[in-house]
Amino acid sequence: MITPKDASKRNREMCGLAPIIPVLVVNDVTKARNLAEALVAGGLPVLEVTLRTPAALEVIAEMAKVKGGIVGAGTLITPEDVRAAVAAGAQFGVSPGATDSLIAACEAEGLPLLAGAATATEAMKMLERGYDMLKFFPAEASGGAPALKAIGAPLPQISFCPTGGVSTSNAESYLSLPNVVCAGGSWVAPSDMVAEGNWAGIESLARAASKLGR
Repeated sequence: MITPKDASKRNREMCGLAPIIPVLVVNDVTKARNLAEALVAGGLPVLEVTLRTPAALEVIAEMAKVKGGIVGAGTLITPEDVRAAVAAGAQFGVSPGATDSLIAACEAEGLPLLAGAATATEAMKMLERGYDMLKFFPAEASGGAPALKAIGAPLPQISFCPTGGVSTSNAESYLSLPNVVCAGGSWVAPSDMVAEGNWAGIESLARAASKLGR
């Protein structure tokens, strides 16, 4: 069991470890461990594995073995997703939004939830429940950094991890905001580099991303 306050505290601490959380869609479990090792070596220890492929749960289990890594499950939609993610070794969960049943499942399973919010109303509803560390999603489609800055003015007690359309060209605009702790991005693990096993290249991308906003 975990309380909203403790979930937010743990997520805030986790998000503060690096400016970018890699958002990973991995199809081949045999690539999982090398990919995680390259990202961690490059300075990005917090990894989000999205539950968008048949291999995702196995990928989480493999990445969870990597020293120094903190692996979470993204695209949590149902309570079943939560239980499966925890069983695979996920240390945190990420969702595009939030429902009562999803929040309850995460709290019951002791899984810190980084829930998505795209509007002030959604953010206020999560704050009312005790969550003050949220995901801003879909970031670019929801107005980008200017929208998140505007939300932060009346709600300074809420911090965010913007995800969705964040790239090397706009990451700094998000990271410069006082209500942003980190951002989520997929560019640090391009599918072609993963397929090729170009771990040195991915480590280099991670190292560059680890220096953003600093």
